[in-house]
Formats: sequence, structure tokens, C-alpha cells
Amino acid sequence: MLATSAPAFAARDYVWAAGSSTVFPFATRVAENFARKTGNKAPKVESLGTGGGIKLFCSGVGDAFPDIANASRPMKKSEFDACAAKGVKDIVQIKIGFDGIVVAVDKDGADYAFKTEHLYLGLAANVLRGGKFVKNPYTTWDEIGTGLPGNRINVYGPPPTSGTRDAFIELAIEAGARKFPTADELRSNNEKKFKEMVDPLRKDGWVDAGENDNAIVGTLTKTPGAVGVFGWSFLEENGDKIKGASVNGVRPSAGTIADGSYPLARSLFIYVKKSHIGVTKGLQEYLNEFVSDAATGRGGYLQSRGLIPLPAGQHAGQQAAAAKLAPMARPTS
Repeated sequence: MLATSAPAFAARDYVWAAGSSTVFPFATRVAENFARKTGNKAPKVESLGTGGGIKLFCSGVGDAFPDIANASRPMKKSEFDACAAKGVKDIVQIKIGFDGIVVAVDKDGADYAFKTEHLYLGLAANVLRGGKFVKNPYTTWDEIGTGLPGNRINVYGPPPTSGTRDAFIELAIEAGARKFPTADELRSNNEKKFKEMVDPLRKDGWVDAGENDNAIVGTLTKTPGAVGVFGWSFLEENGDKIKGASVNGVRPSAGTIADGSYPLARSLFIYVKKSHIGVTKGLQEYLNEFVSDAATGRGGYLQSRGLIPLPAGQHAGQQAAAAKLAPMARPTS
């Protein structure tokens, strides 16, 4: 293979995508349809977590590196810079739809009505008591909020490489901490210090369960009282086994995720190397399939898999972006 600065390289005869476990089932379905329609080899899709996928994507240009990074959060400035340092430039960002992060339990388990501050107090390594950060002292949910079950705090969720975890920390843990004036003031004055104090999750109540969200679903059905954190599509697919908790009085559903009323809603992305377009066989066609009305449009086949479609205008905008291949700007954070 030629050096990463070269304009061309020994191309693979298949598309390679890696990253988010949440995007994985969507990317896999698109890969199956793409292969059936075109007769090309089915793209290789790997579930490494958003962070792991972007790291591999950013490691270089050429057939030894993925064409696409699947992500359940936006690319970070530090990741964009790491890409640039390895010659990975002209990255095209495509938003494919919405997802919600659910907090779920076994179908026959207790009902939970969480507030974001409950999730912060239950799962952060350091919590506020008397205006000071202390090591998390809580062992059961009823110690935190009136009306919560008395079950032991035992939550199975994604590891640090996961975009689901990143988004959960931002949308649940940080948002819950900001309900307390001391933490909100700290964030206003020193965001880095705020994240250092708030973001780490406890090790005695949070269990890193790997990138396989289906494994977390299985754990909930076998572990009485356990709580799981994963993407909406896994709740929708397993509604006969598990149920989602409300957060701030709103239950997760396609409607509440799409309209933003569910607090733990987020956008999903794919990142494409423009330099691989026209070199990796089928890459443009795979991208076209991903943004097609049949796949990510309202009523498309990914909606039946649990993807929440973009509004029609936004969807059309992403189709235009996939056609123009305009590189993304450097993220601001």
C-alpha cells in the first residue's frame, strides 16, 4: 500500500465500516440491502463502540483502515485533530436519524420513574451532599428518591469506548448534576473541573457490560432488580422481555425521541472518508443506500429496526450532503 499522503491506494473490493454498537444493526441492514441490490460484496460492519471506531477510522488512509466510522454522538475536536495528524482529511458527516438512550428493567420488575438527578446521585462516583462532593454513599434506589424501588443500585451499561455511554453521561449524569446549584455554578466557572467531578461513574454500582447491547438485555432477564442502559432500538426489539423507565416524567417512545421531549434523545451519524470515494468499490453506492428514502426516510426499513427518522427537510439535506460530499468543519468541542 502506498503512503498515506498518496492520492490512491490498493483498494479493497468491499466497504468497511466500524464503530457504534447502536448504529451497528442499522449499518448491517443497509449492507444487506446494498449487497442484494448491487451484487457487490456485503460491507464489513464492526461493532467497536463509537470511540473505538473513530480511533481506527482516524488511524490512516488506505485499504488497511475503515471507510466509514459509525457514531452515536458527534465527532470530538480531539478526534478530528487525530484524524488530521494521520492524513485523514475531508471527512463527510452524515446524520442518519435519532435514537434514545433507555434505562430499562425486566418486564416483570419494579417500575421506575427516574429524574435525571436520581441517575446522577445513583451512578456518579462523586455526588453532592451538603454542598460538597463526596464518594457516592448510596446503595439502594429508595435512598435517593421518594417512590423509587428499594432495589440495590446495580446498573449494566456500555464501556468507556461507547458513544452511548458518552451521551448518557452528558444527557443524564451531567444534566442531573446541574439540577444542583453548586454543580451548575462549577460548570459555568470551570467546565473541565465540573466534568472531572461529575463524569466518572461509580465502580460499585455501574457494571461495564461490553459493546453488545443484546447481552445487557439478556442480563436484565436473569438478574432480578438489575437496570440496563442501552439504545432505544434494543428496547423496541425486546419489548416482550423488558420495559423502559420514564425520565423526568417522559417515557421513551418513537414520538418522544423524535420531538425531543424525552430527555435522553440523541442524533446518530456516519463519517465517511471522501478520499475513499471512487477508490473503495461500492462506497458511494452504500452511502446512497444509507440516505435513501427506502432506508432512513419516514417509513423506511430502518424505522422498523428502531431508527427514529429525521424530519423530511433534514433527511433531504443529508441526501444532498451525501451527493455533494462537502467536508465537515472542525468541531468546536
